[in-house]
Amino acid sequence: MTSFSLSRVALLATCVWGVAAMADDSLYPEEGPFRPGEGFGTPATCETMPDWIDRAPEVNGRVSMVIEGPIVESHWDGALAYLIMCQPEQVQVMCVTYYPEDVTGEPVQFAGGYNRAGERQIILDPCLTYPVDGEPVEEN
Repeated sequence: MTSFSLSRVALLATCVWGVAAMADDSLYPEEGPFRPGEGFGTPATCETMPDWIDRAPEVNGRVSMVIEGPIVESHWDGALAYLIMCQPEQVQVMCVTYYPEDVTGEPVQFAGGYNRAGERQIILDPCLTYPVDGEPVEEN
């Protein structure tokens, strides 16, 4: 009797998780910057982020986001780097990472765990920086 009950619970859990997974896919438009877990979406930009900020999925779990553009500020406290993309009048995105980056004007990608920090502020933590069409940037 116990194994029958456990198998019914396992079957029910599988059905519930399967339905939840299908529902989650509809929260992440293919052309959008958000993905469940560690996924990579289509990069937002400073120009498109105002259209996306209010459409971030509200789920119990990790949501990743990717954005592409130049770094406008870079701060280093000796342990963590705080990299900022987009100007103050735009939706700003902060990437919290372990490697400082120079402000060069060249586009990069930030990809990391999405957290909305204010009306026009997003924090990606943890976050990695990538050259456009490249691998993660690592300190030499």
